[in-house]
Amino acid sequence: MPDHTHLPVLPDSSVPDDGDLMQVGDLARESGKTVRAIHLYEELALLRPARRSKGRYRLYGRDALHRIRWISKLQEIGFSLPEIQAVVKELPTETAQVATGRIRELYRQKLDETRAQMARLAGLAHELEASLAYLETCGDVCEPHRIVAQCTSCDLHPQKIACIEGHVPELVLGFRAQAKAP
Repeated sequence: MPDHTHLPVLPDSSVPDDGDLMQVGDLARESGKTVRAIHLYEELALLRPARRSKGRYRLYGRDALHRIRWISKLQEIGFSLPEIQAVVKELPTETAQVATGRIRELYRQKLDETRAQMARLAGLAHELEASLAYLETCGDVCEPHRIVAQCTSCDLHPQKIACIEGHVPELVLGFRAQAKAP
């Protein structure tokens, strides 16, 4: 059996030394979050300080900054804090294979939702473009004293604009319909 008594004792890399630690205000500044948000993450068990200073201040390692950015990204893609809390709660007891599989499935679901939302937004952008193209001709052809209630079907627009994709855009029809209502 080899003799390990002469080997140097290496510092535990999971415990940062005090020079690598930052107080909550510094962490807030670097992460772009408020001190209150960081304290909330602690209350929800989403974040833990690495240790406390002699004055009992919370001290955080660089990993806390990564964790806060991860939480922020999850919120950006639609996770609520309770949903993130549920994910984080199970992680310590799961095997790496189970945890990564679960996270992978959550990310796939969010990717599908994001793509569906992008398709909806692309449709809305198209409707806005068609509405703007239609409305931009109004200034050129509408009579200055004609009121919106008289625009139930515009006989002044050139046919090619009125028939963009075979119809007047719904965003135009909607405000015209309301204008003629009693």
